[in-house]
Amino acid sequence: MDSQPTTRTEADTLVIGAGPAGLAVAACLAQRGLRALVIDQAREVASSWRHHYERVHLHTVKTHSALPGLPFPDDAPRYVSRQGVVDYLTRYADHHGIEPELGESVVGIEPAAQGAGWITRTASGRLIASRRVVVATGANRRPRAPALPHQDIFGGRVLHSREYRNARPFAGQRVLVVGMGNTGAEIALDLVEHGVRAALSVRSPLNIVYRDVLGRPTQLSSILLSKLPHALGDAAATLLRNLSVGDLGRYGLHTAAVSPLRQLREDGKTPVIDVGTVARIQRGDIQVYPGIQTLLHGGVRFTDGTEHPFDAVLLATGYDAAVNELFPATTLPLDARGMPTEVVGQGALAGLYFVGFDVRQPGGLLRAIAGQAPQVADHITGGSRD
Repeated sequence: MDSQPTTRTEADTLVIGAGPAGLAVAACLAQRGLRALVIDQAREVASSWRHHYERVHLHTVKTHSALPGLPFPDDAPRYVSRQGVVDYLTRYADHHGIEPELGESVVGIEPAAQGAGWITRTASGRLIASRRVVVATGANRRPRAPALPHQDIFGGRVLHSREYRNARPFAGQRVLVVGMGNTGAEIALDLVEHGVRAALSVRSPLNIVYRDVLGRPTQLSSILLSKLPHALGDAAATLLRNLSVGDLGRYGLHTAAVSPLRQLREDGKTPVIDVGTVARIQRGDIQVYPGIQTLLHGGVRFTDGTEHPFDAVLLATGYDAAVNELFPATTLPLDARGMPTEVVGQGALAGLYFVGFDVRQPGGLLRAIAGQAPQVADHITGGSRD
């Protein structure tokens, strides 16, 4: 039986992922005189951002979203567009001289013999031996798409939000968006703004905050409140939510019992940062239904017993990081959502780093990455001088 030829590469530090986290770490290492080998399974830098739905913008202000060593352009808007982020990340790689090796999909990472670093295997048959591995594959590695009851008889399209680009393919249809996180809320808004009849299926209570309150970005307020003692910050965040958004129960949206800050801190769940969906719900342009009981031929029965016709069901049901699959023989410290709980690996995990998974910090993921990347680079370069 033919086997794929194996090639071996030696590297001091391997960075897996050429998105914001991987690029930020590679840039910080380069600033400290160490060039890392960067690989990515995609064929382009910033692949995830290139394939997001077209409408998406950052929900965080550009001054708190830039990566170390390069600000966003002065003429960029406060909330940068999808294409603006792609252009920025492409320029960031060029600015720092980062040249990722693309089309390299990792299938396994394991300790090297005698504990001397790590061996990374790729689908192409390549072995990369390195002292250190920075895992920057992101929290959205695999779409989470649960099978719906009687999905086989529905007759219409059932697709994950990752497949959504714009509203054009849904013209003239009735679309149910399942899940009201930030992606589901914004896709429903995008659909109705383009004349598509859209509804949301929402099972659980939510924290909803407006992106801006009285002209002030909520991101900046959350950063400020997070510096207070938890009880005081949570109380202030709850008050701000209640005064600005209010009770939406009459529209089928029920408010979470805990503050937006506490939910982020304890569960890693970002509040819905509203950019217009709530107003459309209040106007009756977007209907809100409870959870799905079953699909019907050409429609949906909800848990309250009502039935409504739909032509397509779009699952905004999130993603899994699936980091554990990269380590078939190594147990990782993961939280309930499968996210690494450590940035710098300890003990048997020494030499491993996990960047871009900490979603519990206020201020957004890019801000968290901008803080983690220099920390990791300092740890690596400090260790390399031992």
